[in-house]
Amino acid sequence: MQADRVREIFDRIAPVYDRLNDGLSLGQHRVWKQMTVKWSAAKPGDTCLDLCCGSGDLSLRLSHCVGNRGQVYGVDFSRELLAIAKTRHLETYPRYPIQWVEADALQLPFEEGCFDAATMGYGLRNVTDIPQCLRELHRVLKPGAKAAILDFHRPSLDWMRTFQQWYLDRIVVPAAQNLGLTEEYAYITPSLERFPMGEQQVVLAQQAGFGLATHYPIAGGMMGVLVVTK
Repeated sequence: MQADRVREIFDRIAPVYDRLNDGLSLGQHRVWKQMTVKWSAAKPGDTCLDLCCGSGDLSLRLSHCVGNRGQVYGVDFSRELLAIAKTRHLETYPRYPIQWVEADALQLPFEEGCFDAATMGYGLRNVTDIPQCLRELHRVLKPGAKAAILDFHRPSLDWMRTFQQWYLDRIVVPAAQNLGLTEEYAYITPSLERFPMGEQQVVLAQQAGFGLATHYPIAGGMMGVLVVTK
């Protein structure tokens, strides 16, 4: 899928993005995101990147970790999602420093080696060039820094794959249909088919230059977190 098409989809689903994620995951996405932030090893005073930040969930969680002495940069190419993220920031934790940046994950507007930690939630599956995205992430991290990348996956077990597809077809798409977003959420299945499995992600991360890479399957393999160290 072309980058402009992906941006258009996320701009359109922005108003209901959080509500749908919460309902369709039965609230579990909060737990997965907290795990992701923990695996990023962000600590007080750090400068952190939340790539493909969407409506800002992971950015806000990172801001709790780094505190007033730290800095978080939430980056996304969807202007509509960034607007929601900015509003949430001002309404919830305005005292925590977060800078919202509209930018392409394949060409980040940051110097080399400027981040102590990074997160990415549900973004790697949607970029048009996964290896380039990982190379850019590697470039902007400091030596020894970690990044934790959360995303949907196809489970390795056949029965879990069957359940996942049933859930997408019978729960996710109808819920989106009720909001007039059938086409926007129908893209999930083909995106999962294209997305590299956990072991493949580890190889891609190593090829991008990361010294350490581990993939942790969660939720029966329907979700996973790739943890990489520069």
